Amino acid sequence: MNKRTLHITQLLIGILIIGFHVKALGQGTGAQETFQIHPDFDPFIIEARSYKNQDKMDKALEALKKAAKWAEENEITKAAIVTDQMFGQVYMDMGRPGQARPYFDKTYEILGNTEEFPYGEASNLLLGSQIYLEDGLVQNAYNLVQQAKKSNNDRNLLNRATLLEGIILRQLSRTDSAITRFNALRGNKDPYERNYLQTVAFLNLAEIYKDQGKLINAINNGESALGLAASNEFSKEFYRANELLSDLYQETGQYQKAVARLRVQVQLRDSTYTIEKYEIESKNADQTQFDYLNRRIEEQKAEISDLSESASRSEITAILTSAFLTIISLLAVSLYRNNQIKLKTNDLLQTKNRELQTARDAAVQAMEAKTNFLSTVSHELRTPLYAVTGLTHLLLEENPRKNQQEHLKALKFSGDYLLNFINDILQINKIDADKLEPLEVECNLKKVLTDVINGLQQSAKDHKNEIILDYDPQIPAHLMSDPVKLSQVFMNLVGNAIKFTREGEVVVITKLLQQEGDYANIYFEVRDNGIGIEKERQATIFDSFEQGSIQINREYGGTGLGLTIVKSLLGLFGSNIQLESEPGKGSSFFFELRMKCKDHFVDDLAFEISPKDYKYNGLHLLVVEDNKINQVITKKMLSKKEITCDIASNGTEAVDLASRNTYDGILMDIHMPGISGVEATERIRKFDQETPIIALTAISLDDSLEAFYAAGCNDVVTKPFKPEVFYDKIGENIIEPKMRRSYS
Repeated sequence: MNKRTLHITQLLIGILIIGFHVKALGQGTGAQETFQIHPDFDPFIIEARSYKNQDKMDKALEALKKAAKWAEENEITKAAIVTDQMFGQVYMDMGRPGQARPYFDKTYEILGNTEEFPYGEASNLLLGSQIYLEDGLVQNAYNLVQQAKKSNNDRNLLNRATLLEGIILRQLSRTDSAITRFNALRGNKDPYERNYLQTVAFLNLAEIYKDQGKLINAINNGESALGLAASNEFSKEFYRANELLSDLYQETGQYQKAVARLRVQVQLRDSTYTIEKYEIESKNADQTQFDYLNRRIEEQKAEISDLSESASRSEITAILTSAFLTIISLLAVSLYRNNQIKLKTNDLLQTKNRELQTARDAAVQAMEAKTNFLSTVSHELRTPLYAVTGLTHLLLEENPRKNQQEHLKALKFSGDYLLNFINDILQINKIDADKLEPLEVECNLKKVLTDVINGLQQSAKDHKNEIILDYDPQIPAHLMSDPVKLSQVFMNLVGNAIKFTREGEVVVITKLLQQEGDYANIYFEVRDNGIGIEKERQATIFDSFEQGSIQINREYGGTGLGLTIVKSLLGLFGSNIQLESEPGKGSSFFFELRMKCKDHFVDDLAFEISPKDYKYNGLHLLVVEDNKINQVITKKMLSKKEITCDIASNGTEAVDLASRNTYDGILMDIHMPGISGVEATERIRKFDQETPIIALTAISLDDSLEAFYAAGCNDVVTKPFKPEVFYDKIGENIIEPKMRRSYS
């Protein structure tokens, strides 16, 4: 071959490759219900298809050779296209995608240079989809099937597309959609491949049901496939059904049937799948491929000869053309390789995306399960804790002996510790579950910090520590924030500093960094000169249940959740806690907050409100509580203050008693069998708007205080509660309103 011929050949190869990729979408939709080309040609294709389905590939190839010869002699392009596509189908079924690709490339080239042929374009898309599937480009294979279904409405083509679509959907793990496709083929009315399509559909359904553990369904479909395959001589499917049923019978304990299927398998392996059959088919396939390539070479030689005659007129033109052809060929090969890489990458990305989506859904389900678990556990633990703390309080007030007093105080300490632990876990998970949002209400920052320090003074004295507040007077007196959550942050930070400091000092520092318009940036720091934190443990100190070391946990106690709560709460404000520490010299925790200023508010009056001494005797209350032990404890605590009460064991009974009697107030449990405390409160409020109702609840993760107030509750007390809090709530919500009514 001379250089000119070589260059022209390279051009043709380049054009062929470009045509392979440019022609992708087809042109229009088909119009025929059952596609036909010519009465003399169609029988060859029907015969080849029938032999292919029976796995008689040598006979299928012989029939296609006749079809190719007829198409060439009669010069009918559509017949040649259909023949080449069927050649590609046969080679794909033989597991020879490399030999199928030239037919795919050729038909794409011809389709791009002939009149519109929707059936041929759709059929070529199906062949391309099979090649993509063989290459592992599953998503691309699926996309081509969808294009094929839109390009033509030939019944046989649509049925073949549905079968291939079901196979691809199985590989994409979209099992339900795959089952739908295979079920649609069970009753198909295909004019050419009805039985074959049904057989393959039954086989796929059997395999899916086997994977799902639905063995009876799998056996039923497998037996249907076996019967059809046997009666239609679909040898490959018959062997596959035998193998599948053998496993299924063994799994279901039908051992005689399993042995029978195994015997048939052996016979099939010895007869149908012989070396002789394989050699004959391989030889025929290779010869067919060789003849095909020879024809292509002769066609190209003729085209090159025509081009050479024209090119010989000018040597310069030939040289330029040769260079141009080489560049185009290299460019085409480069484009082809890049496109293959892009398709492979795209398919991998889509697969990874599905995996990530599945992982995300699993994580969401796990989070929901954890939330539900904590909601249930928190309520179930609080109820017995109420009994522990309540009975301990009552026993301590009944003048126990000195040795009993020590035990009771230890029991009270343990109960309080466990309650704080539950509260901490609940707090963290409320934040994780997005059930907490920071409020923006009027907040006197100095008062918030002062109240926290006053509340921790006794703990500081026990550790011989001094708490110092270094407050910047330039900070606006009134800010908009969430005072409750800020108090929680500082209670944890200052409480931690006190716990890990002995005979030292804890300093709370606030500084105004910047004030712009209605907003102020404020710096906060809690510093101590306690034991400090080792550098390698500072990175994990904000994780749950981390306290630096096991020794520290044993010596100083605590749950290790305080700093986790601080970090989570500050995250709600858009802030981040930072740490500086040196072992033996102390620690410093600091952060910044951006807060809205409200300077037009009037300053709080500078005086302390002294605790009120309420007179409880003579009150008559309704106690709504389903737990018998809690009924006894609550009644006993009320009797300590000379308060009488009636007991309702459920919400229905509470509504009935409230409608027939007059009470000074109602103590309403929220979580009860039957109607809840919220619903009972709503019913009572329909006929009684005056009687104060205090919700007593072992509040859980899903409980909403707003829902309690919306139902008509005047206040909420969380169980287990401190006795002094319990009595104060009765005074504030029942005695004070009663006194105001008597004065008026």
